[in-house]
Amino acid sequence: MADLLEVLDYQFLNNSLLKWGFAALVFLFTFTVLPILRGWVGARRAKWLARSTTHPPTPALELLALLIARTSKIVLIILALYFAEKILVLPPKVDTLFDVVIVVGVWLQVGLWATATLRFFLMRHQSKGGTHDGAAETSVAILMFGAQVIIWALLILLALDNLGVNITALVAGLGIGGVAVALAVQAVLSDLFASLSIAFDKPFVVGERLKIDEFEGAVEHIGLKSTRLRSITGEQIIISNADVLKSRVRNMGRMPERRLQFKLAFPYDTPPEKFDLIEKVIRAAVTSQQNTRFVQCILTNLGPYGPEFETIWFVANRVGDVGNAIVDAVNRTIVKELALAGLTPAAPTQRITMLRENPAP
Repeated sequence: MADLLEVLDYQFLNNSLLKWGFAALVFLFTFTVLPILRGWVGARRAKWLARSTTHPPTPALELLALLIARTSKIVLIILALYFAEKILVLPPKVDTLFDVVIVVGVWLQVGLWATATLRFFLMRHQSKGGTHDGAAETSVAILMFGAQVIIWALLILLALDNLGVNITALVAGLGIGGVAVALAVQAVLSDLFASLSIAFDKPFVVGERLKIDEFEGAVEHIGLKSTRLRSITGEQIIISNADVLKSRVRNMGRMPERRLQFKLAFPYDTPPEKFDLIEKVIRAAVTSQQNTRFVQCILTNLGPYGPEFETIWFVANRVGDVGNAIVDAVNRTIVKELALAGLTPAAPTQRITMLRENPAP
């Protein structure tokens, strides 16, 4: 036993063999347990994603599992070395080298966690919107690139500051350079941020029909700088994203119903008892079609050509181009049924009366 104690007390590089043994055990334990935990969490996360449609995990638990799975193996080695180094007494130069490695490793892992967290929330926000078009994915990629540049720049500055480097002049230079670049590409950045706003707020998506000021057309493409519409006359209308957000946009594609209104005038010699028949004919023509809703058919004006009846009805907008066929069928039915009932709409006419002068006596 005495010989064993003497061996354990043997000094090697200012540390006993006992301390070297404990340091080795701590290193092996840390380097073994943490990867096993990381692999177990990664496997559990894969199972959660496989059954996310039936039993989705909570956002906090999913994010925690994602961060553990994104822990770098290099960082795990650095942590194992850090815990082992705390047991030993090393020369100042070696100790300083360990501090540098540990600082770099810690900030590297913080950067990986920060980018993973940002991507998690961006993808979650995108999935809530229910669209996964190319424009949204491109905007997410651009936003991630810009955010990663900012995150890693900040982390490098923080790491240099922790290592004792004076970063005041560097921060001032980066600030002045950033302002100069922002002023030079102000218009491009404005359209880029407008594209991100469109991608995440989703005021419209590709395929919907818009009316922007005096322009109207279907959205054909949402790019990083411009939005392109295909007008009803065939030409392509290109509007910058910043101008789109500044305009009053009417999204015709998200109307639940399309309102239709027309007026019919009948001659003054039409018998009043047939006025009720006019309302019945028009109501029956509208309600005979699916995806329609009749509102009213009332006598609104006594015009110059006869009594004027105003009709208001709706057709469901979700039926798309079929709505035009419904409108055509309703109008044809109205014309046919009015003719069978002997009701003819008044035509604009003008009566000229000639006055005869009395012949001279």
